[in-house]
Amino acid sequence: MKVLSIDPGIRTTGFSVIEAFGPNVRLEAYGTIKPQIKDSTANRLHHIFKEINSIASRFLPQALAIEDTFYSKNAKSAMILGQARGSILIAAAHNEIPIFEYAPKKVKMSVCGNGKASKQQVSYMVCKILRLKTPPKSLDISDAMAVGLCYINQRKYDDWSNKGKNIKKI
Repeated sequence: MKVLSIDPGIRTTGFSVIEAFGPNVRLEAYGTIKPQIKDSTANRLHHIFKEINSIASRFLPQALAIEDTFYSKNAKSAMILGQARGSILIAAAHNEIPIFEYAPKKVKMSVCGNGKASKQQVSYMVCKILRLKTPPKSLDISDAMAVGLCYINQRKYDDWSNKGKNIKKI
């Protein structure tokens, strides 16, 4: 199972491509999408859309995992983040990739065992889990990796909890 995982943002969107096979995980790619700050919001959203399309075409993920929106005191910031998420969701739908959304606390709990872990703690644990020698240069990337690991962990749990449900009792 290959997952494209995203930490959305209008200035910087972190992404990673993680492949899970059995109990093993392998980081295939990662990076950031950075639209030009001077561009209009519409052009920035279009840039994010095109980049997600390009990544999806190159790596052919079977799922897209994205951090769900969080509630902010700044309504304008939350709306702009929602627009960036929308651009990403439309790109996934355009590529017929199933979408899985996870709350920030769930991602942190899945990777760190603490729903209130700091971004630095998340980055540290991502490095350990993926056996990275150095942490990614951007916390947006490590956050995206954490979303992908959350998806993989949730899949394992879902697979485990569904075992035996299709067995007929005699």
